[in-house]
Amino acid sequence: MNKLIIPTMAAVLFLAMPMETHAQKKITKKLTLSKSVNETEMDAFIANLMAKMTVDEKIGQLNLPTGGEATTGSVVSTDLEGKIKAGQVGGVFSLTTPDRVRKTQEIAVTQSRLKIPLIFGQDVIHGYKTLFPIPLGLSATWDLNLIEKTARIAATEASADGLNWAYSPMVDISRDPRWGRISEGSGEDTYLGAKIAAAMVKGLQGDDLSADNTLMACVKHFALYGAAEAGRDYNTTDMSLHRMYNEYLPPYKAAVDAGAGSIMTSFNDINGLPATANPWLLTDVLRKQWGFKGLVVTDYTAINELIDHGLGDLQQVSALSLKAGVDMDMVGEGFLTTLKKSLQEGKVTEADINRACKMVLEAKYKLGLFEDPYKYCSEERAKKEILSKDHLAFAREVAGQSFVLLKNENNTLPLKKTGTVALIGPLANTGSNMPGTWSVNADLKNTQSLLDGMKELVGSKVKILHSLGSNLLDDTAYQQRATMFGREIPRDTRSEDELIKEAVATAQQSDVVIAALGESSEMTGESSSRTDLNIPAGQQRLLAALLKTGKPVVLVVFAGRPLTLTWEQEHVPAILNVWFGGTEAAKAITDVVFGDVNPSGKLTATFPKNVGQIPIYYSHKNTGRPLAEGKWFQKFRSNYLDVDNNPLYPFGYGLSYTTFTYGDISLSNNSFKAGDSITVSVKVTNTGQTEGKEVVQLYTQDLVGGITRPVKELKGFQKISLKPGENKEVTFVISAEDLKFYNANLEYATEPGDFKVFVGGNSRDVKEATFTLN
Repeated sequence: MNKLIIPTMAAVLFLAMPMETHAQKKITKKLTLSKSVNETEMDAFIANLMAKMTVDEKIGQLNLPTGGEATTGSVVSTDLEGKIKAGQVGGVFSLTTPDRVRKTQEIAVTQSRLKIPLIFGQDVIHGYKTLFPIPLGLSATWDLNLIEKTARIAATEASADGLNWAYSPMVDISRDPRWGRISEGSGEDTYLGAKIAAAMVKGLQGDDLSADNTLMACVKHFALYGAAEAGRDYNTTDMSLHRMYNEYLPPYKAAVDAGAGSIMTSFNDINGLPATANPWLLTDVLRKQWGFKGLVVTDYTAINELIDHGLGDLQQVSALSLKAGVDMDMVGEGFLTTLKKSLQEGKVTEADINRACKMVLEAKYKLGLFEDPYKYCSEERAKKEILSKDHLAFAREVAGQSFVLLKNENNTLPLKKTGTVALIGPLANTGSNMPGTWSVNADLKNTQSLLDGMKELVGSKVKILHSLGSNLLDDTAYQQRATMFGREIPRDTRSEDELIKEAVATAQQSDVVIAALGESSEMTGESSSRTDLNIPAGQQRLLAALLKTGKPVVLVVFAGRPLTLTWEQEHVPAILNVWFGGTEAAKAITDVVFGDVNPSGKLTATFPKNVGQIPIYYSHKNTGRPLAEGKWFQKFRSNYLDVDNNPLYPFGYGLSYTTFTYGDISLSNNSFKAGDSITVSVKVTNTGQTEGKEVVQLYTQDLVGGITRPVKELKGFQKISLKPGENKEVTFVISAEDLKFYNANLEYATEPGDFKVFVGGNSRDVKEATFTLN
């Protein structure tokens, strides 16, 4: 990206502006916004307003500078106050708290010529101040109601703090865990991703976008960002239309169908044309095919970055983006500084500018900002609702449901609340890493470390010893890159031998060892791609030394992506993946480790055995030379010389402190026709000694298709709770609609033929039956 000379603004944050008067609040016609906006009234209001606007003021509405409060990009904006007064700002990115937002809004509605209110947005990704697990962890709950409620709480808190626009949900499908932003999405699966996308939009926007406790959702990143080549952030994406429509686009469409108010463009190019300048994507697909009527905003300086993509200078790329269908320019100010000239030179039309301006004004209308510009500024609500006891209790519950038990040999877990526990590792005593990446509003200083949380909850019953054991990473510079934005883990300057010797001595004094190892929070997220997905080498050496003590070892893995835990799976008796659990992560981990909560999380992204297997995902297609299931190696078949084709942990996998057995599948019919359906039933029994939750998953396979079809596709799931000995008949209904796909002509249709249906606790371990669609 070309360097932008845009130093910070600060003056607007501290203005001592007076409170608005009654007259100032009545800056526009009083509007009554119901759950369903009267489009006729809205169109008339906006047409009347735009008739009064100059071209410069219209272009100003397309400008989204940053207040610089949260670091989410490489530049911040200058002279924000002056630009607002001049009508050159449509909204502000990254500015919060009722006082600061109110003061900034007052400039717009009292000192600009037309008094058009601003919209205030920020990245509210997995909570606001009350942080929930990172989105990949949230998806592992497989609980749509729970996920929707996390978004509802995030909207409640953020809207009380002055925000009305969330750059969320991130719905990019990713099948490459090298990509750091896999942590920010819902994993590899199209069906689950689409369900979660819709739930997040509903949670953020509620039933009435004009209510003061909702946020306008911004679905990102449109499109295909999660398929960046080599898992390297911002990189090229290149795929067939069939893969796009069948596997990658559905979550975006589900979010649009759920009523999302805005869409954010992605950084990557798509088959040669960057998304931000791609009219096929932003106009033909989004608006014409899907009927999207909301606002399209760029990602951070995405228009300026088109210069380095090779599409021209700032004026050229700004014109290309506007013509493609972009409505608002985030931070880069290409629209603000070049569109007037492009209009004069005939490179854009006033109709192009009017279209974009109308979209921005409509968003403000739908949010009720013309009715009350200050409705999202409530110090009383902020004090009452942000980090409330109820929110924190729910965050703890959600985190506990997100953790995935990967291994539990000889029932090592849960631990008894007696004796002595050694808590060892670089992730054991860092509160600042618990919220995870993209927690820009988190109070890092007051977030409990695992050590503190464990001492608080069980320290009166269990003696807890602690030792660092190793640095996060051997390389000091790498550790600095991995602990940015206040997530520092202090390095111990002693030798590795000294650190391990101390940790081993601590372990020898204990009955059991908890090794808190893995990634720091900023080893995933934006611009945090990795080529080596092992637990860092120094931590692995520590783990090996702890195992040699002969003490039972529980590996608590902190991760924002699937890791290659092949050695750990072979040698460690118990492995609990805790992702990054949010504000209450420490308490939630303690709950699960000591058995107050039975883990029920299931993986939503396949864990590879090594990086060479990537991309690896359950819904792959067969080749003409498939390897028979359970076989390896076979010459002239699709396999590797050095490792089998199977993942370390399959999609949908996760253990419990109890066990579940599945009966055979029962079908209501062996065949059906379009317009009808069949019912799939299976009996699930808790055969263990503990109450637990199980995610019952249904998959299908289209055995013969007009184009090649996946070996399995998720088509349904239910999360059930069973007491010891209890069983439940779980039923799913499959209709012809569930079997549709985009065929060779990109028509969304079903094809008659034979199908397999699978039901089980993960994508690998399933019962199966067959049926026919006539």
